[in-house]
Amino acid sequence: MKITFMGAGSTVFARNVIGDCMCCESLRDSIFALYDIDAKRLEESRTILEAMRAAKGCYGRIECYVGVENRKAALKGANFVVNAIQVGLYDPCTIIDFEVPKKYGLRQTIADTLGIGGIMRALRTIPVLKDFAEDMAEVCPDALFLNYTNPMAMLTGYMLRYTPIKTVGLCHSVQTCSEGLLRDLGMEDRLPGRKELIAGINHMAWLLELKDKNGVDLYPEIRSRVDEYLLKPDATNKVRMEYIKNFGYYVTESSEHNAEYNMFYIKSRYPELIKRYNIPLDEYPRRCINQIDRWQKEYAEILETGIKEHERSNEYASHIMEAVVTGAPYQIGGNVLNKGNLIENLPADACVEVPCLVNGYGVLPCRVGALPVQCAAMNMTNINVQLLTIEAAVTQKKEHIYQAAMLDPHTGSELDIDTIKKMVDDLIEAHGSYLPAYH
Repeated sequence: MKITFMGAGSTVFARNVIGDCMCCESLRDSIFALYDIDAKRLEESRTILEAMRAAKGCYGRIECYVGVENRKAALKGANFVVNAIQVGLYDPCTIIDFEVPKKYGLRQTIADTLGIGGIMRALRTIPVLKDFAEDMAEVCPDALFLNYTNPMAMLTGYMLRYTPIKTVGLCHSVQTCSEGLLRDLGMEDRLPGRKELIAGINHMAWLLELKDKNGVDLYPEIRSRVDEYLLKPDATNKVRMEYIKNFGYYVTESSEHNAEYNMFYIKSRYPELIKRYNIPLDEYPRRCINQIDRWQKEYAEILETGIKEHERSNEYASHIMEAVVTGAPYQIGGNVLNKGNLIENLPADACVEVPCLVNGYGVLPCRVGALPVQCAAMNMTNINVQLLTIEAAVTQKKEHIYQAAMLDPHTGSELDIDTIKKMVDDLIEAHGSYLPAYH
């Protein structure tokens, strides 16, 4: 068994996913192939993973591959390929994604999934995924590609529509969705044995049903508690609670993410909304800086102690691999192409997030039917941007980048068309060689 991790310098994901595999009897004897273009970051990941391997009984083997010239070797014969790359890293590309739009008065919180930041991130990542797919088609054509990189719907949608590689997109927001909601509303006693149905698109999948262990619908009580929650001055999950009030349902991803997926909350003409909803502008750059600092401290500790314990996390990757290898079924919320009307009122070429059964046959998406019309409408405002961004990456036509930005709910509600085009041009210039030439 060979498990290849692309972007293994992404230490947090490498630690969780490979560490989880080391905790699983059917996976722990695997070859763990770590690939990155940054030798220093790769060595740091190798150090922590070797420490974890030692703590777990020294099963399996870790191999490291640095640089594009060694990419095929890293992929050759892989059964599973985990993707966690970040093209351009925090510095310079994430900084550019925030600072250039800010000059035009456009503020963001996370900028990795939608908005102008999500668009640019997809445009610099898709060409790299194209290269990955070409190599995989040659040296591991039957491997399952597990994508963790954002923007999830754009990247996974590209892989599924334009490459022959079996792909599923994975996001941990599905696993934590209902638990976070019930804890926020003081309903922790309803957690054991609960049943849920989640479907939509990545970061805006809807908690369509939530029942307790006895089959009692929890939404009436949830809705009765929302107003009290919204009155709390320090509450940080207000945007998603407002979704319940105005659209009827809760969504999977955090309020700081969803604050920038629509035209309602980050508005220069209404600055008071930022304080009212506790929206953390420029949140992602702060997280990047803090994460880099935390990792430096953790790495120093590992160098000193040499041993790193790990308990299996709730990330889907190792459970998917285990289900495929053993045939024992496992259910996930996966990002897949909307083939066969999985969600009836979303387009067939959209990348949707739906329940999926995983077993020895691979990832089998489940048909959900139609979303509530208002939920589908909200999803479509994001899908429009996703499809146009993929179109821009495939055709390399700049007009599609303009159109994606114009139709982005937040960008289009803040800036006029001429300003949007100028901002796009400035972003393309600032990203330089991280983007292909557009015409």
